[in-house]
Amino acid sequence: MLGLHFLDAALVTLSNLFHTPIAVFIQIQGCFICLTLAIGWYFAAYVRNKEIRKMKRSMKDGNSFAFICDDITDLEHSTQLKLPRVSVVMPLKGFGEHNLQNWRTQITSLYGGPLEFLFVLESIDDPAYHAIDMLLSNYKDSVDAKIVVAGLSTTCSQKIHNQLVGVERIHKDSKYVLFLDDDVRLHPGSIGALTAEMEKNPAIFIQTGYPLDLPSGSLWSYCIYEYHMPCSMGFATGGKTFFLWGGCMMMHADDFRQNKHCVVSDLQDGGYSDDMTLAAISGAHKRLITSPAVAIFPHPLASDLNFSRYWNYLRKQTFVLESYTSKVNWLMNRALFTSHCYLSWGFCWPYFMATIHLATAMRARYNGNLFNDATSVSKGLMLAFCLIVCTCIELVSIWNLTRVESQLCNMLSPEVPPISLAKYNWGLVFLAMLVDNFLFPISAMRSHLSQCINWSGIRYHLKNGKLNKIERCKDPRYSYLGGKNLYKDKGLIRYFAKWYETKKFDD
Repeated sequence: MLGLHFLDAALVTLSNLFHTPIAVFIQIQGCFICLTLAIGWYFAAYVRNKEIRKMKRSMKDGNSFAFICDDITDLEHSTQLKLPRVSVVMPLKGFGEHNLQNWRTQITSLYGGPLEFLFVLESIDDPAYHAIDMLLSNYKDSVDAKIVVAGLSTTCSQKIHNQLVGVERIHKDSKYVLFLDDDVRLHPGSIGALTAEMEKNPAIFIQTGYPLDLPSGSLWSYCIYEYHMPCSMGFATGGKTFFLWGGCMMMHADDFRQNKHCVVSDLQDGGYSDDMTLAAISGAHKRLITSPAVAIFPHPLASDLNFSRYWNYLRKQTFVLESYTSKVNWLMNRALFTSHCYLSWGFCWPYFMATIHLATAMRARYNGNLFNDATSVSKGLMLAFCLIVCTCIELVSIWNLTRVESQLCNMLSPEVPPISLAKYNWGLVFLAMLVDNFLFPISAMRSHLSQCINWSGIRYHLKNGKLNKIERCKDPRYSYLGGKNLYKDKGLIRYFAKWYETKKFDD
């Protein structure tokens, strides 16, 4: 009884506190945040759905290859001969659960023009080296691909170093260079679609896309999914955008050959994040970034993704806000840092307040003497009810966007098993929203205070927005989302052998 009396007293105190004007504002603000997200996801779904309807009309008109191109005449031999050469540069580190399937979708593109693939690693000791070598041996007569050993980075992140070395090795006649991460699962017509947009509008500086996360079932995989979904609004434009995802970037090869806008210099001189650096360059020189509606890629997450790897990933996302190339870029990153932290906790706090309101209402039924202000209780219930309604609208909207993007991915890759929404746990999606938004400001502050991060076995230190120190760990075991082995082990051989036997059976 003493415990219940203490609980009731605490509820009364908190309930009164949460009826102050500032507390009511926070709760109403939480409702507006939910509705803003719902509206953003609705318009993102509208853009993707527009592309689905366009493909369906094309197929109805007799174009069975609408998943490759809009106009079937583009597949004529005379047209294909005129397509520009594209070089695909893939900076790699480690070997993960889904890498082989991703690489296979990348090198089996149905792009009809000259195409080459460069897999760039820091050394042959990377387990990805042997996996790629065996993979390419199966396609040596049909794919122009090679492995490039870049060596260790000294002035920039290892990924940027691998990218720049890869660009140096591309074919001299390549018109475009496409950077892909190893977690990108391409559609057969993706490279062709990106190239077609670049050809239509030469003013495009960078073309990009975005992943559709496929959670593996753990809460932390849903946290990754939830983190990406708000960002997906900025990529579902079907055209101009201010956002850039480093997992998929197509650029003019001459921009690197000529070091236009100091692209190479800015990346090489202390660059940590490729996409943040290039986005800053684009903004400074008023260059165009676009994201085609078809540039949405399935991104399966590791089956054993745990809190440690999720936290390391979140730290990386907040750490990039500490890097900058100019004073304007620093101000923009500070604005992103502040607004994201404010909105993240602005999203979480109303749920805590609503829980107190509901608990107060429940206890008021049993202890009417203590909770004698019926008006206050009913007001709290009204605020909680509003938040519940807004949350339901938000969840329906994110479900709808996921459904539309899944359908689009299924249409763009008709040769693979379809993505199913049946595997999504929407209760975990809601829980992930709370967990991810609660942890983001903590991670952001940690990144701001430490100015360093351990990423894929390398510890990077920033000073004045640029890398000034790189330390390599002696015994790193895993990278981030894919749970990738960073150094050789026997499990790699067993895993690849199992995959190879499965591939032969499928073929």
